[in-house]
Amino acid sequence: MRPKVAIVILNWNGKQYLQQFLPSVLATSYSNAEIIVADNGSTDDSVAWLVLQYPSIRVIGLPENGGFAKGYNDALKQVTADYFVLLNSDVEVSAGWVEPVIELMEANASIAACQPKIKMERQRNLFEYAGAAGGWIDCLGYPFARGRVFDTCEEDLGQYDDAAPVFWASGAAMFVRAAVYRHCGGLDEYFFAHMEEIDLCWRMQLAGYTIMVCPKSVVYHVGGGTLPKGNSRKVYLNFRNNLIMLYKNLPARQLAWKLPLRFLLDAITAWKGLLSGEGAYFLAVLKAHFGFMNWVFFKQKLSTMAVERKGRANGWLSKSIIWAYFVLGKRKFSEIVGTKPV
Repeated sequence: MRPKVAIVILNWNGKQYLQQFLPSVLATSYSNAEIIVADNGSTDDSVAWLVLQYPSIRVIGLPENGGFAKGYNDALKQVTADYFVLLNSDVEVSAGWVEPVIELMEANASIAACQPKIKMERQRNLFEYAGAAGGWIDCLGYPFARGRVFDTCEEDLGQYDDAAPVFWASGAAMFVRAAVYRHCGGLDEYFFAHMEEIDLCWRMQLAGYTIMVCPKSVVYHVGGGTLPKGNSRKVYLNFRNNLIMLYKNLPARQLAWKLPLRFLLDAITAWKGLLSGEGAYFLAVLKAHFGFMNWVFFKQKLSTMAVERKGRANGWLSKSIIWAYFVLGKRKFSEIVGTKPV
C-alpha cells in the first residue's frame, strides 16, 4: 500500500482561492491522499462555503489566526499520515504532482522535505518568487532560489529540471516526512510568518537530513512576488525572522562576524528606503532590529531550536549574493552558482 499523504491547506479568509484552486487539488490522482483544510480563524464565509460545496473534505477549525507556523503546527497535531504536504490556498497543482515526489522520498529515507517546481500562475513560463526550482541561501543568510534571485524570476527553459539537494523547500508547496517534522519540533511559532520554512529546513539538515526539489512535479502559485515596501508587517517579519534564524542555526564563530555585517547591510537598505521616500520601510527594518534584540535577551525560550547539530547543509552559497547581483550584475542562478554546488 502506498504511504499515506495528507495534503493540508491552511486557509485564512481565502474563499476566492479555495473556489479557484481547490478543484485542481481534488483531482489529485494519488490513491492514498487525504485533503484537509485547516482554517486559521477566518472571519469570512470560506468555511461555510467549503462545508456546503465540499462536505467530504475534512475541516480543522483553529480558534484564531496564529500565523503560518502555529496554524500548521496546531493542525498537523490532529493529522495522521506518513507525509504532510503544506500547500498554500493560492496554488494550482498539475496532474500527477504527488507521485514523483513521494517516489523520490520513498527511495531515500534521508530526504526530510521536498518541493515541486513552482511557477507563476499568471505567467506560466516563469518561475515563481516563493521557491522556484528549489531554495538556496548565501553566506549572510539571504535566501534565493534556482530560477529566482532577488526580484529576477527566470523563464523556465528546462535548465533546472534535475532533482537536486537544496537548502530549503518552499512553504507554498512543501512535502515533509511527518516523523521528521515532529522530531525537529515543527515550525517555529515565534516567527508567526515568513522564513519559518527555511528555518525548519535548516534544522532538519542539522539533524542529518536532506532537502530536495523534484521538478517532475509542477505547481503554479499566485503569490505576492516581491514584498511591497509599504507593507510594514511583512518587512518587519522578514528582517526580524531572518536574523533570528541566523542566530539559532549558525555556529558561534560565524555568527560573531556575520551578525554585525548583516546589521550594517540592513541599515544600508533601510536608509536607501528612507531616502527614496519609503519611511514606513525604514521604520519596519529598525523595528525588526529591536525585535530581534528583544528575542535574544528575553524570548529565546519561545522558539524552536535545533535538536541536533551533526548534518552538513546543501544549497549553501559560500559567497555574497548581494555582491554577485548588485555589483557584478549577475541575474541568473546559473551565473552565480554555476552548474555545481558551491
